[in-house]
Amino acid sequence: MHFNNQQVIPAARTVKQFDEIIASPFDYIVLLEVHISLLMSLKREAHRHGKKLIIHADLIHGLKTDNFAADFLCNDIRPAGIISTRSNMLMKAKARGIMAIQRVFLIDTIALEKSYSMIETAQPDYIELLPGIIPSMIQEIHERTQIPVITGGLVRTVDNIEEALAGGAIAVTTSNRQLWENFKK
Repeated sequence: MHFNNQQVIPAARTVKQFDEIIASPFDYIVLLEVHISLLMSLKREAHRHGKKLIIHADLIHGLKTDNFAADFLCNDIRPAGIISTRSNMLMKAKARGIMAIQRVFLIDTIALEKSYSMIETAQPDYIELLPGIIPSMIQEIHERTQIPVITGGLVRTVDNIEEALAGGAIAVTTSNRQLWENFKK
């Protein structure tokens, strides 16, 4: 059972969005684009509301993606999960029992092949494919890696979500509040 069978994982770009998600019935939430100084208080608030926080390490303002940043996230913040394009970040997360989600951009074949190589090195728990509106690639990537796939990026309609799920995604991340409403428990 992945993400407690939650098909949509709301992603907060702002503290205001974070506050909206905290009040929702979703168990898992993704945190994007906040300042590093807010991480500890947002983690505490998520925990207080019974939410499992997934932090997108590459998008946190003021946070590098080096080993020091990985240690800080894994040792001090201890989220439920970390999303990153960086193998070092994901390997540290896995070593500390934190869910590791490798973000993969579907740009072209060369980028995809490089991503496969990084996936082999990092062995993430999940792969997040962007953009999330290419359902035909979900099955291919899952079959090649044997790693569950979530999608996100450019997801604008309920149909986009349903197509991704039908294509084999286990969940879809989105910062679009209107789409969250359609997938509340």
